[in-house]
Amino acid sequence: MSGAVTTAAGRVTALARAELTLFGRSKGAIVTAVFVPLLLPVSVRSVVEDMDLKGSGLSIGTVLLPGAIGFSLLFAVYSVLVGVFVGRREELVLKRLRTGEPRDREILVGAALPAVVTGLVQCLILAVGCSVLLDLPAPKAPQLAVVGVGLGLVLCAALAAVTAGFTRTVESAQVSSMPLVIVSMVGSGVTVPLELLPDRVASVLELLPLSPVIALVRGGWTGELSLYEAVGPVMTALAWTAIGVLAVRRWFRWEPRR
Repeated sequence: MSGAVTTAAGRVTALARAELTLFGRSKGAIVTAVFVPLLLPVSVRSVVEDMDLKGSGLSIGTVLLPGAIGFSLLFAVYSVLVGVFVGRREELVLKRLRTGEPRDREILVGAALPAVVTGLVQCLILAVGCSVLLDLPAPKAPQLAVVGVGLGLVLCAALAAVTAGFTRTVESAQVSSMPLVIVSMVGSGVTVPLELLPDRVASVLELLPLSPVIALVRGGWTGELSLYEAVGPVMTALAWTAIGVLAVRRWFRWEPRR
């Protein structure tokens, strides 16, 4: 009697369901993924209100919303997934899965899916919440915002897998993920819009991994980013994603680091 035939989608779904169960048992992961991204934007509102936004085409809403989405991508997706990948590796879960039917990419996608979905739901909640609380009008180019969030989710998942490859323990995952988090918060327009910085500085910071995502989301709401101008950020995000995928293939570890 032949064994049951499974599909790639079925295997990924099964892995994601198992990962979701493990995710629900981790109080630290729940706090990092669910509460931190929602609370941080509120804490920086007073800073945004003190910014000189005249002449920039920005408002408090178009500064806070992309920043809030950036927080969600960094904490709910990237930071959480670094810990997930490292934890499953050190527990030999990844090693055991590789001896079965799932392929490597299916294992990684299945492990990442709960965090990615959490990040997506948060982005939707933040968009609705900011629209109501900050009297933010509907996005003038919603397709740009959708593309930006989609690219951000995939990019942060890929970069999390890269970071996990260089992280020894679950405890050190919080430390190893901080450089990208800090750089993105300071230089990618999450807390301070690049539109408020000198052109030369902004042109350099636009090349950071999360900068094109924030630019697309903000441009989607303001409508000041044309489709032609959006090509640059999209290509930058795709380039970083490709680099991340190649780095995962080269440096991701499936067995505990010794």
